[in-house]
Amino acid sequence: MVCARCRRDFYKCMIPEKFIRNFSIVAHVDHGKSTLTDRLLEITGTIAKREMVEQVMDQMELEREKGITIKAKAVRMLYTARDGNEYELNLIDTPGHVDFTYEVSRALAACEGAILVVDATQGVEAQTLANMYLALENNLVIIPVINKIDLPSARPDEIATDIENLLSFPAHEIIRASAKEGAGMGDILEAIVAQVPPPRGKPDAPARALVFDSHYDAYKGVVAYVRVVDGALRKGDKLRMMSNNKDIDALEVGIFRPKLIAADDLNAGEVGYVATGLKSVREVQVGDTLTQAERPAEFPLSGFRPAKPMVFAGFYPVAPNDYPLLRDALDKLKLNDAALTYEAETSAALGFGFRIGFLGLLHMEIIQERLEREYDLDLIATAPSVEYHVLKTNGEIATVDNPAALPEPDAIEEIEEPWMKVSVFTPAQYIGTVMDLARNRRGEQSKLEYLDPERVRMDFLLPLSELIIDFYDQLKSRTRGYASMDYQFDSYRAAPLQKMTLLLNDEPVDALALIVHKDYAYQRGAALARKLKQVIPSQMFPVPIQAALGGRIIARETIRAMRKDVLAKCYGGDITRKKKLLEKQKKGKKRMKQLGAVELPQEAFMAVLKLGEE
Repeated sequence: MVCARCRRDFYKCMIPEKFIRNFSIVAHVDHGKSTLTDRLLEITGTIAKREMVEQVMDQMELEREKGITIKAKAVRMLYTARDGNEYELNLIDTPGHVDFTYEVSRALAACEGAILVVDATQGVEAQTLANMYLALENNLVIIPVINKIDLPSARPDEIATDIENLLSFPAHEIIRASAKEGAGMGDILEAIVAQVPPPRGKPDAPARALVFDSHYDAYKGVVAYVRVVDGALRKGDKLRMMSNNKDIDALEVGIFRPKLIAADDLNAGEVGYVATGLKSVREVQVGDTLTQAERPAEFPLSGFRPAKPMVFAGFYPVAPNDYPLLRDALDKLKLNDAALTYEAETSAALGFGFRIGFLGLLHMEIIQERLEREYDLDLIATAPSVEYHVLKTNGEIATVDNPAALPEPDAIEEIEEPWMKVSVFTPAQYIGTVMDLARNRRGEQSKLEYLDPERVRMDFLLPLSELIIDFYDQLKSRTRGYASMDYQFDSYRAAPLQKMTLLLNDEPVDALALIVHKDYAYQRGAALARKLKQVIPSQMFPVPIQAALGGRIIARETIRAMRKDVLAKCYGGDITRKKKLLEKQKKGKKRMKQLGAVELPQEAFMAVLKLGEE
């Protein structure tokens, strides 16, 4: 490809900063972000029509199935604007789900502008607003776009008025588009060129590049996705990660089209990649700053923080012999996922497995599906829990993410749990039911704001442990699917929490232990016992299910034994003959109960997530 200005190979020419535009697309899940990206790639000729597929940037099978972006991508497009100049447009495609908020914030920090996509049928949703606030925090220029105007139920004028009232954009200036039909794409590209400012780096300063994502390549090692802010990165340079002062070699630098294409260098304002040869993405973390080892920058770029898991669960192979395969699979997944943490653990009920940390429930679901699909593993996953801070009576502070590992009550001074800021967007008619749901989950309302006569925004403070127990499912079912939510970490708070143990056939099952608030312990214990009674199959002997706090049983259910009619072969005769057969059966059942082992299905471990359905 030839540059229109200097007639050289485009990949070897240096684009002036004034002709570079770095932007992102932010939207709520399923508002058409990936389809809009496809049309921009097609119109700018970045990908030939014969090579186009739906969701071309979403390369994982799960991304295509679920219609979401899980991992950030980047692509460089060339666009000849109406003013006759050729522009380099760098699109950084971000994840859309709340679990990946930090990754979204770092991708936005690499941009100067953002296209805010709003569905013409659904309007402004929770993550629309949350991602817009992230963009504003990074001082990005916002270009609002109303998508899906081709649908029969589209309400573009009404949605434009809502955006004007909510976000203060003039309704007549908001672009109407249909990514599916290609309508409005030219207006979006012209708006990017006209409204998004060019980067303002310092070409002669020591190099500083923001790492906004990375992936592992079997031949090139860790490939860091970077936005060069100051200076330049060249092939063969000795580079340094500023968070840990680790020196690396730039084996290759290049750009995304969207495939990796090697180049000689990356200059200030450009977006591209650096192949490092490293073996773990933990060494090149999102948000870190790359600089020259021989001429390092004085200060790193702001905003970096290490990835921190918020939700934890135990993963155990159904076949004990698959334990080494599970370990190898996790090692391989970790190469591409710096947020994934795991350590070996043993359960008396389930054997050997791993305690795995995730960013959230979607992250957990994705990892479990990838383990089962890509590595052909049959797994049992325990109910997710959160990380608690436990102050012991001897003054030590312990971090506990597994209820079975909670110290004895007499050794605990105080337990702190994580609380989240939760924003719920809902039609006004469901205010009461949303308030009731939040109140039942120990929520505290902090704000109620009418976005328009029909829609409200409600802000709550809620414990994370309550949020992960089917809160989102309940919110959707109580509002007929119209509500949406977004959340972020607030702080740790002390609470009267206790460990609740589940006993099955008089034996404690450590994988079913829970940490519960003392005011909710009885109802949770009774509800969980009822759920387990429904999902655990009947045995040849009665199986008691008991919930216990310390040494006190607070709830009990009994799974009745499968009945066998031993008198069926007695066609007559004396009653003593029948009694003899019944006594013989009674002794056999007693012996079975002493020796019997109850097999637990996966549904038993997920029963805790369905407690709110009763």
